[in-house]
Amino acid sequence: DPKQPSPGLRERVRDMFATPSRSALCLAAMGPWTCLGAHASQPEPVSVAPASLRTAKPLFDQAVAAHLLGASGGSPHGHPSAAKDYPQYPGFSLWLVEEFDEPLDLDQDPVWTWSDGGLGEGQVRFTKENLVFEGGTLKIMALDNGKAAQPQPQSCSHAEKGPIGEKPLTSGELRTRHNMFRYGIYETRMRAPSVQLGDTAIDGNYVATMFAYRDAKFRHWREIDIEVTGDTARSVTMNVLHAENTEGWSPAIQSSRKFEAPKDENVRADFHSFAFTWLPTGITWYFDGEVVGFHGHDDKLPVPEMSTKIMMNLWIFQSQGWGFGGSDGWNNRYPMHSEYDWFRFY
Repeated sequence: DPKQPSPGLRERVRDMFATPSRSALCLAAMGPWTCLGAHASQPEPVSVAPASLRTAKPLFDQAVAAHLLGASGGSPHGHPSAAKDYPQYPGFSLWLVEEFDEPLDLDQDPVWTWSDGGLGEGQVRFTKENLVFEGGTLKIMALDNGKAAQPQPQSCSHAEKGPIGEKPLTSGELRTRHNMFRYGIYETRMRAPSVQLGDTAIDGNYVATMFAYRDAKFRHWREIDIEVTGDTARSVTMNVLHAENTEGWSPAIQSSRKFEAPKDENVRADFHSFAFTWLPTGITWYFDGEVVGFHGHDDKLPVPEMSTKIMMNLWIFQSQGWGFGGSDGWNNRYPMHSEYDWFRFY
């Protein structure tokens, strides 16, 4: 069954928290920890020292969560399948599920919205129409509209504000509405784009993502991401970003790890599971349930500690030299798309 849990991830999480002290830490850290104002679009987190985790009462106000999500029932929130028996991880509770079986109303959905912005270093402007729900998946489309992409007349809320110039391409970004997700397991089953239809061997330029990201980044930049790139059919980059009051990206605020999937794998041809576990003690990344990276307190950057949004997007780097995402961007043919089978947060 393509929607079954990642092989080995359940066992690895179980082993990670096998000791009583780690189990207690994990239980205390499960779920999105933050105190939220009932109508605050940018809630601030409450910092708690790890030593107090065992005795601290749960900091996440479930009544406020229900208010923000427009839900009165219990978890999991989102759009889970009643017919599905979801995997369980010791010490974690399944809190949010998206199966993408039905289209989401991104203007009214209590959890998810869309982005109408873009990246200064990218060629794409994000639009709501480029998020396509069909066949039980979410497709994020990258399109060449034949003219410079202009701002949409409608804008989404709960997003960072800033000028974005004209862009030659459009794409999409799915994001949660609020900075209300922190320690837990973030997992998606995704297929990367084919830069030319029907040929998954051709390399190009794209960045297909799943990440936790604090908006607005120029005040408190906190980011944990998985970026699948177009330089090979097996390339994955894992990043942590951490900065205060910054005006833009620089190498000093980023810590990166590279991973190449096994030679018999092709992340464009098949769906694969991409995940990370974020705890106060560190971040562990997984590919199809196998550990492929770790960021701990001995890294050059701290482990992010502030609540974030969940985001998934597809973007193309600038054509001058192509930079990040693959150096063969001239191979790109549009439309192209990344595809998400499901997303889960524990």
